[in-house]
Amino acid sequence: MGLGQSNKAPVTDDTEEINFDHFQILRAIGKGSFGKVCIVQKKDTKKMYAMKYMNKLKCVERNEVRNVFKEMQIMRNLEHPFLVNFWYSFQDEEDMFMVVDLLLGGDLRYHLQQNVHFSENTVKLYICEIALALGYLRSKRIIHRDIKPDNILLDEHGHCHLTDFNIAAIVKDDLRATSIAGTKPYMAPELFQPHEGTHPGYSFSVDWWSLGVTAYELLRGQRPYIMRSSMPANEILQMFHKVNPSYPMAWSLEIKSLLRKLLCIDVHQRVSCLAELQDLDLLSDVNWDAVLNKQLPPGFIPNRRRLNCDPTFELEEMILESKPLHKKKKRLARKTREQGSDGSPQNGQLQQRLDNVERDFLIFNRERSKKAVVGTEATGLTTTEKNKAIEDGQNNNVDPAAYISG
Repeated sequence: MGLGQSNKAPVTDDTEEINFDHFQILRAIGKGSFGKVCIVQKKDTKKMYAMKYMNKLKCVERNEVRNVFKEMQIMRNLEHPFLVNFWYSFQDEEDMFMVVDLLLGGDLRYHLQQNVHFSENTVKLYICEIALALGYLRSKRIIHRDIKPDNILLDEHGHCHLTDFNIAAIVKDDLRATSIAGTKPYMAPELFQPHEGTHPGYSFSVDWWSLGVTAYELLRGQRPYIMRSSMPANEILQMFHKVNPSYPMAWSLEIKSLLRKLLCIDVHQRVSCLAELQDLDLLSDVNWDAVLNKQLPPGFIPNRRRLNCDPTFELEEMILESKPLHKKKKRLARKTREQGSDGSPQNGQLQQRLDNVERDFLIFNRERSKKAVVGTEATGLTTTEKNKAIEDGQNNNVDPAAYISG
């Protein structure tokens, strides 16, 4: 059973801004510290998406608005087969909304928790797919900084897609990043260097270390270095130099060698870009064009007859959520009738910050952008050909017939 029941399908005018009413809410599938995710269907095109919605007040109170805006600014300029691509953003008085590709194969953390055994060939393909995404991000001068199983989603065929640019960094020219960000067990050794004087900084190589940790964990079910989240940076640095990760006898020499090249403490010796990875003899048999075009079948295919996520998300949304999404329209209408008073008046400073969020929010519509590009670059095409050109960009969306319920 879905969260929204409206079957009206208004046709979206090209001059009309996308808003909440253009989508049918189907069900909740995930949540974060200040945002939640649900499956939606765009009423006019019937295309399925994931919609992340973030409460403005909570974002302001937790000083997260800047990160949300930065993530949208980064994602609007990205589109790649192995990313979770950004399609629309809009707001209302309560929430900010981001609409992205719907990937229903579940994240790799979920599958680890389900005790899925990933073969060497499957993990090798994952490494290649994420490597292509990292190569693309490097061309855009972006360091992701949070590569981990939780942030790699599978599509219905089992291919990888990188998500969550909330703490990504943009580095210009040959500059290096210096702020410390990431998830500690996946952070590269150079991130734990002492801050005496000027921090030496780091660059794209940190993402390749994180990819190595992720690949090791997928194969073994545990990470190569065991560390507590409370462990001080100096102890972590010592551990990197004292502890040698264990590589099981059953693993092939090829996969061990590949992981060692990713999990190299010396940044200068670590594989740190796509070209270096592609030059390895270990991957000489890889058809990189076939990888990019998703022509190599993954060894693990998610169960299409179920949602690969925790089913409690929808129950929480329906039962526990104080402001459930499926009741938003009635709630906002009642709020308007009551002249904006919902029993929790904001103080002047907080209201000013909320007003700033509304003023500075980035409205985005990739569908409209694609139509504009096709219109200027393909003046000689027929309507059918133009529509096909627009469709070609929708590389990660699923068939609308699947996953609507269940």
